[in-house]
Amino acid sequence: MRAVIAEDSVLLRIGLVKVLEMAGFEVMAETGDAEALLAAVAEHEPDLALVDVRMPPGFTDEGVRAALMIRRQWPATSVLLLSQYVEERYAADLLTARAGGIGYLLKQRVADVEEFIDAVRRVAAGGTALDPQVVAQLLLRRGGADPLERLTPREREVLALMAEGRSNAGIAAQLVVGESAVAKHINNILAKLDLPPADADHRRVLAVLRFLDGSS
Repeated sequence: MRAVIAEDSVLLRIGLVKVLEMAGFEVMAETGDAEALLAAVAEHEPDLALVDVRMPPGFTDEGVRAALMIRRQWPATSVLLLSQYVEERYAADLLTARAGGIGYLLKQRVADVEEFIDAVRRVAAGGTALDPQVVAQLLLRRGGADPLERLTPREREVLALMAEGRSNAGIAAQLVVGESAVAKHINNILAKLDLPPADADHRRVLAVLRFLDGSS
C-alpha cells in the first residue's frame, strides 16, 4: 500500500511517516501544503492520502478542498483527514461526496498508535473511520423531525458506532453485547430509515450518510 502525507507541522509529519511505515505503507511523498499534495497524488496515485484539514497559506480549509478534489479526480485514492479540533461539517462534506475510503480523525488519535493504524488500514481498504468526538457533536446538534427520531437510544448508539467505521464485532465489544444483538439492531435501523434493498455493506453506508446528512 502506498501513501502520501500532507501536514505542515514537521514533527507531526515525521511521526506520521513512521506510523504509516509501521502499518506496512510505503510513503511516496510528504508535503506541507495543499498544492504540493495534489501534485504528489497526481504523480504517485497512492492508495491513501493522509491530509491535514488546515494548511498553508490560509490555514482554513485548504486540506478539505484538496481532499474533495482528490476524491473527484483520483477516486481510487482513499482520504483520511486529520484535524486539531472537531469540525464536523468537513466530515459531512467528504462522506456525502462519495461513500467509502474516507476518514476524519482528531490528531490526538495518533497517540494511540494501534487504534490509529487500524483506522488507517480501514480507510485505505475502502471503509470509513469517523472520530467519536465528531459523532458526539453530530448527535448533539441534531434537531427537528426526521427518520432518525424513530430509532431507540440503543439503535442510535449502534448507528453512531457504525459512523465511526466499526464492524459488528467492534460494536459488540464496545457495547458489551453479542454480535447477534448488534445485527438485529442494524436490521432495525435500516428498516426504520426506509433504506432501499441492496447489499448489506451498501445499506450500511447509506445509513451512516443519512446520519451525517441530517446533522447539517
